[in-house]
Amino acid sequence: MAVTLEDVQAAAERIKGKATYTPVFTSSTFNKRTGLDLHFKCEAMQKGGSFKLRGALNAVGKLSDEQKDVVTHSSGNHAQAVALACQLTGRTAHIVMPENAPAVKRAAVIDYGARVITCQSTQPAREAAAQAELEAIPNSVLIPPYDHLDVIAGQGTMALELLEQVPNLDMIIVPVGGGGMLAGICVAAKALKPNIVIVAAEPARADDCFRSIQAQEHILLKEYPDTVADGLRTSLGKHNWPLIQQHVDKVCTVEEVDIIRAQRLVIERMKILIEPSAGVPAAVALSEE
Repeated sequence: MAVTLEDVQAAAERIKGKATYTPVFTSSTFNKRTGLDLHFKCEAMQKGGSFKLRGALNAVGKLSDEQKDVVTHSSGNHAQAVALACQLTGRTAHIVMPENAPAVKRAAVIDYGARVITCQSTQPAREAAAQAELEAIPNSVLIPPYDHLDVIAGQGTMALELLEQVPNLDMIIVPVGGGGMLAGICVAAKALKPNIVIVAAEPARADDCFRSIQAQEHILLKEYPDTVADGLRTSLGKHNWPLIQQHVDKVCTVEEVDIIRAQRLVIERMKILIEPSAGVPAAVALSEE
């Protein structure tokens, strides 16, 4: 199975009124430094603080009335998104979070009414704890952070909005970790505007997407990478890779110092508080690539 434009359009209808139609900002500073006409889709202003609510709402919104318990594993943004999506739809969220998850994100998950289960900070530990919850809670359902068709379709709604807001775009630069956002945006943007260029932005220390595109095969990271862009440390998901392989035109990697510099420039000049992961596409825009 694959995600289609129709899936993304259906997701947009499903999340309407629950997710925020986020604004697009411009910056004369960025335009002057890059020589480009840049537009920033401000998902930091989304409910829950990130784009992740889109995919979570779409996936949760497709559940049956009998499916009242949702399980996931996440260190932060997806955890908050699932917790909030469950709160908005009258369900209970059971969130597996690693012991080193940021305290502020753990607090937000609890504030949204979710039950938090703590585990060791490894991917196998997260998955094992989530599976244990699924087996212990009758009729519960797992909604993983990025490798899920309904999550991909939900994230693709960003592209629908962006192309409505800025119809003359000729390129979209998208950060990539697990690839849910990138895959969803690829599907929607390329279907609506086949000649648009999709550039994936990735930390050089977590460059599995770059290496996968170069080799034209799905390459996973052998170790959990040490990058300030903590939201981009995961490898591409199996559902995301074929869509990315088909649609992405280029992958650009950036060093840690450039990520931090770009994040700081957004905060100082645009007055928008973003995470380092959101600084990655800004760093690519500022680079010579």
